[in-house]
Amino acid sequence: MLTKKEQRLRRARQTRVRIANQNIARLTVFRSNLHIYASVISEDGERVLASASTAEKEVRAELASPGKGGSVDAATLIGKRIAEKAKAAGVEKVAFDRSGFAYHGRVKALAEAAREAGLQF
Repeated sequence: MLTKKEQRLRRARQTRVRIANQNIARLTVFRSNLHIYASVISEDGERVLASASTAEKEVRAELASPGKGGSVDAATLIGKRIAEKAKAAGVEKVAFDRSGFAYHGRVKALAEAAREAGLQF
């Protein structure tokens, strides 16, 4: 029987194969209990073009109270930051890679914030 993490990684693998065929940069999301991380990875999957997370010093200062990186508000903030950084790196269009996580809660908040900030996917 597969563990919870193995199931998630299995789902992630299927998505990544589909994204690789599109030949487009991908916006990858990882969430832990305490933080959420997002990075834009190049079409060939070899370079990280932009990244943002609640573990960054400026973001932690903005979230004020410690340990608030695991909230929907924090995910929304990271969505906006990753969109700004991706645009600065010259990336307008990405494929959303939720890494096997359900499109719900923090993952959904991050995706919608990135869309509103002008990233297309």
